[in-house]
Amino acid sequence: MIRDHVANSFHIERDDLEMSPFDGQGGLGKMYQLFGAKMDTLLDELNEVLVA
Repeated sequence: MIRDHVANSFHIERDDLEMSPFDGQGGLGKMYQLFGAKMDTLLDELNEVLVA
């Protein structure tokens, strides 16, 4: 889902995780549950690598 979102908008932010289709899979809360404090770093790295 993240790949498809980035392909259409060229980046992903925390707010995006509260919208469809991410909200149907747990959204921001699930992302934090899975990655904890590393979540923001992961999003930054994803944006950097996928946009390049």
